[in-house]
Amino acid sequence: MSEPKQGWFQRLQAGLSKSSRQMGEQMGLITRRPLDQAQLDELEEMLIEADLGPKAAAKIATAFGAQRFGRQVDEREVKEALADAVAAELVPRQGDFDPLAGPRPFVVLFVGVNGSGKTTTLGKIAADLKARGAKVLIAAGDTFRAAAVEQLAVWAERAGAAFVSAPTGSDAAGLAYDAYAKARAEGFDVVLIDTAGRLQNKQDLMDELTKMVRVLRKIDPEAPHEVLLVLDATVGRNAVIQENVFGNMIGVTGIVMTKLDGTARGGVLVPVAQASDSPIKLIGVGEGIDDLQPFDARAFSRSLVGLDA
Repeated sequence: MSEPKQGWFQRLQAGLSKSSRQMGEQMGLITRRPLDQAQLDELEEMLIEADLGPKAAAKIATAFGAQRFGRQVDEREVKEALADAVAAELVPRQGDFDPLAGPRPFVVLFVGVNGSGKTTTLGKIAADLKARGAKVLIAAGDTFRAAAVEQLAVWAERAGAAFVSAPTGSDAAGLAYDAYAKARAEGFDVVLIDTAGRLQNKQDLMDELTKMVRVLRKIDPEAPHEVLLVLDATVGRNAVIQENVFGNMIGVTGIVMTKLDGTARGGVLVPVAQASDSPIKLIGVGEGIDDLQPFDARAFSRSLVGLDA
């Protein structure tokens, strides 16, 4: 993705306002008297409710209490300390996504459950790449859902990207192979491949995804060059479960967290990052194309607790 556009931090703040508002209300209770164990327990519970997870919540509350126990703290101090603690967890898990910096054509595989925002994320990335002058090919690899193909076709037209699909029920791996071969033959810069996301039968999904990777590697042993797992923040801790499922199925190289504007539990990014071997690369805080941007751990952490940049 291109560098965050002007006003992105304000959109990030607005998108995370549900999370920061809930945390702010509870922080007010913690600042009414000198910090004691009961308040630290309240702080830990607040962090768990924000879906940071028990491990991160306990670690952050303990670190906060070690420096401030027995003295009065104000809300700003609590927020600054929390932002620093969350950033400390996330900065090592921040990654870059730049398909124009790799081989041509650069193949990106999008994985994730149906409804996670996978197709929309792919469309937004296509629009960003086209705006940067790239020649982009979109492949509708979710051949089981006609609606997914139709939605992706709309995004391709909107972005001005080339589009390939196959009849419902076709072999997704065959489509991926044909798309990659076409991209190489016709000088495309990037190939974006959507995939199915049904988890009702994990074995079928695993077989399909691994077959797609296998046929792509017949053309280039390094393909796909990026495998992005798209997770929906509104599902809370279930996002961690999804990360485990897909992380075990296929070599995920980066995570995209969408719909952070639709939840009061934006802290779920922390346990997802802790549970994954893959970095967080992109986050989404709205429906607009500019609402998907590179992940900045410090900016995210400050917005999460309601602080300015």
